[in-house]
Amino acid sequence: MSDRKKFACLVGIFVVAYYLPLGNPKVTSAILEAFRLLQWYAIHHTLACVVPAMFIAGAISTFLSQASVMRYLGPTASKPVAYGVASVSGMVLAVCSCSVLPMFAGIYAMGAGLGPASAFLYSGPAINVMAIFLSARVLGLDLGIGRVTGAVTFAVIIGVLMAAFFRTSEQKRIEAAQLPDAPASPRALWQTALYFVCMILLLVFSDWYNTNDVTITTKDGATISANIRYDTQNALDIQPYEADGRLSSEVRRLDKAAIATIKPVPSFTQTVHGVKWYLAGAMGLLVLLMVWRWFSTDEIKEWMSATWDFSLMIVPLLFGGVFVTGFIGGVIPEKAVASVVGGNSLLSNFVASFVGMVWYFATLTEIPIVEMLMRLGMGKGPALSLLLAGPALSLPSILVIYRVIGARKTLVFCLLTVVMSTAVGFVFGKVA
Repeated sequence: MSDRKKFACLVGIFVVAYYLPLGNPKVTSAILEAFRLLQWYAIHHTLACVVPAMFIAGAISTFLSQASVMRYLGPTASKPVAYGVASVSGMVLAVCSCSVLPMFAGIYAMGAGLGPASAFLYSGPAINVMAIFLSARVLGLDLGIGRVTGAVTFAVIIGVLMAAFFRTSEQKRIEAAQLPDAPASPRALWQTALYFVCMILLLVFSDWYNTNDVTITTKDGATISANIRYDTQNALDIQPYEADGRLSSEVRRLDKAAIATIKPVPSFTQTVHGVKWYLAGAMGLLVLLMVWRWFSTDEIKEWMSATWDFSLMIVPLLFGGVFVTGFIGGVIPEKAVASVVGGNSLLSNFVASFVGMVWYFATLTEIPIVEMLMRLGMGKGPALSLLLAGPALSLPSILVIYRVIGARKTLVFCLLTVVMSTAVGFVFGKVA
């Protein structure tokens, strides 16, 4: 970071600290909510999602040859292959926008073209089988079909447009980054491939989706069927299920001291979630075994150094972004958002897309949130707009993307996502 940017950050912190009206109950409540969201993120997503992703990013920059990345994702690669690989990746990686960032940074640093890298950046959190299935089951078949069609199409179009808009600067970046041919890998191709497969499976299992559907028994004997929105050290934020089986629009906060038992609602997904750390641990042991047998000490040191560099670049921005998101959510409650996304006007679709762009969604949590907003009056068009913009972007991810590709490219990526989500949501709302 340049001295000018450091100075601007210091001035910003000073201004906020100087003028923040701490005597205003709404502001103090929003600060507490910001820390609640940050604690939830630290407990449930840092070790399970971000840390494995950092190691994968370090491994990409250390063990993948630049020639391999350029062959499949570089600016001169076959366009169907490059965009096909980047777009389909989301079907495998059921991760949130924050978890895909280290891998995006890794392949971009290795020379991947901006187009395929942008397609990967969008598709990673936006497209996965579980999200598509749950969207169709919970929100309706039409929204499920609209989401998968829009997300796959968006990944390709956004990638193609990003490559077209920044063709000149990207060409200069690739030319400047060209390196001499790397020496032959000390490992066979199948060994490197198996290593990366196990690393990715470690991430998939450690970040395995929790349905958060539970039956809660309180110490006074009451039984509540609910979906857990946020789980912190002292409290649960839940959406109760109503008699018709639909989620209530009300979000309640329960003190954990008043809870006797919490039992997950049985399902295949929850069964896997119950043993996810055993599965992730098995993958981790396989990775350690491969590292011990196939990698030199110098390679391991280089991998750890690259992982540390990515962590220093990304983690502080993620934590800061999550905190700010929690603060904004405390100031502007979800009911206030629902009040301006009813109907199917261009404005309501734009608001839904913009809110989705800055709001942080963990893996698949956008579905119960959208269901609640629809109960509060959100139209189907804005619902699709939020589903298309929300999982792919968030305030924390925008801060990291800016650090990786710069302000102009980040602005264009965000604009493309919001404009396309708004337009598709508006058209969908007209025909739905």
